[in-house]
Amino acid sequence: MASCYPLQVAGLVLGSLGTAGTLLTTLLPQWRVSAFIGSNIVVFERIWEGLWMSCVRQAGTRLQCKFYPSLLALPPFLEAARALMCVAVVLALLALLVGVSGAKRVRCTGSDERVKGYLLGASGVVFVLSAVAALIPVCWTANIIIRDFYDPAVHPGQKRELGAALFLGWACAGLLAIGGALLGCVCCRRLREDRRRCVGEGHGDERRQFCLLRPSRGGSLVQVGKT
Repeated sequence: MASCYPLQVAGLVLGSLGTAGTLLTTLLPQWRVSAFIGSNIVVFERIWEGLWMSCVRQAGTRLQCKFYPSLLALPPFLEAARALMCVAVVLALLALLVGVSGAKRVRCTGSDERVKGYLLGASGVVFVLSAVAALIPVCWTANIIIRDFYDPAVHPGQKRELGAALFLGWACAGLLAIGGALLGCVCCRRLREDRRRCVGEGHGDERRQFCLLRPSRGGSLVQVGKT
């Protein structure tokens, strides 16, 4: 299991970065930004639209942000994007907690390496689920922005471009997925090590299977099953 320790660290570090970035993506207002095209080419004001607030910065004034006044008046896709991003953040935090508890140097969950391997595997799966939950609203919003941008029926002043929060969301989803995959590799390697400890002994047609899972307190291997 010592050879898996660098993978554990890499997976947890990437998962931590992805978790922090996903939370930041959820809070940032730069999901949709002003598109300066056509008659809107002169920059008099900048508009940012996020999941929770919109911000306006006019020439010569400071940035002014305002939360959306009514939850019921929001477009359905915005409500769904809010919910999915919140789910992604909660899943990422849960995966990080489970992953840290299954780390090699952490003793609060005991010293059973097999249990720790399963915890890391569960953490990896939840990290990947968090990445999927974050990708859906980010890609959905980007699709709406691109569709409206090339729609001639939409007034140029109402068109938007991809904001920095969307690119951050894509990057963080990638970090979560890669971190989850690394932790999953640790779990799979641990299971392979357990299978290698199963040795066969027998005489003639008789064959007994011994699975030596972990050393006993005295240092010798313990026989935990036979067929």
